[in-house]
Amino acid sequence: MDTMRERFISVTSRLLDEDPRLALVLAEISMDGFRPALERHPDRVINVGIREQLLVGVGGGLALTGMRPVLHTFASFLVERPFEQVKLDFGHQGTGGVLVSAGASYDWPAGGFTHMAPGDVALLDTLDGWTVHVPGHPDEAEALLRHAYAAGDDRVYVRLSQQSNAAPRPLGDLSFQTVREGRAGVVVAVGPLLDNVLAATEGLDVTVLYAATVRPFDGAALRAATGRAAADVVLVEPYLAGTSAAAAGRALAEVPHRVLALGVGRAELRRYGTLDEHTAAHGLDAGSLRQRITAFLR
Repeated sequence: MDTMRERFISVTSRLLDEDPRLALVLAEISMDGFRPALERHPDRVINVGIREQLLVGVGGGLALTGMRPVLHTFASFLVERPFEQVKLDFGHQGTGGVLVSAGASYDWPAGGFTHMAPGDVALLDTLDGWTVHVPGHPDEAEALLRHAYAAGDDRVYVRLSQQSNAAPRPLGDLSFQTVREGRAGVVVAVGPLLDNVLAATEGLDVTVLYAATVRPFDGAALRAATGRAAADVVLVEPYLAGTSAAAAGRALAEVPHRVLALGVGRAELRRYGTLDEHTAAHGLDAGSLRQRITAFLR
């Protein structure tokens, strides 16, 4: 199976052939994969080098000319480093574009903390009008990328990860999906953590909702699920723990409820290890999730 990043390269390369409005801006990352597309479309595939603020500025400028810009690099260099440009060149200017990241929270531990971005979605949450997709499988990534590219002039962030569920879910209208039903509580699994959540909740009397699109937050689906089960909600997110806690709280403002927010911790793990070791260290492996979920539901 190919990775989400490989699927991004193949899908975007094809769509550059089909859609003259689409433009791709890179900052060296994934340049080798896009070299054939650059040869075919030298005016719409632009590599600015390791200049991430310029990456976003060029994308914002292309949007002002009516193009649909796609900007790509590691999440830490796409959202965190050029955040001022994201805020001004898209939000303040009222333009749209598609930010496609790689690396997720800790996909490449050997790269060190500079290449980790567990706070990216929380940071974008400080801005208005961003749609955020967190696919859990390369097929979902393709569907969400195509949706983002065709989304007129919206501002969209697509968070790609090396982690993946074993099988894709049909995404339909991008709302939260009910994967399993129960009455003791509701667990919201985001993107590539669905398989871990399903393993962790095997045999438990809980509803499991799956989210591949987290902004806008599907409060209606969460309210409906808590109407059929206890209003004890567990959020399991592959980025900073608590990122969606406020959104869940707003959705359940009229309902007495409890929320347990699980995700990547704030403490820096300096023994970089492997991706799986980071998942376990943050308590996001199936065994740790089961312990934390069952303790909360008691």
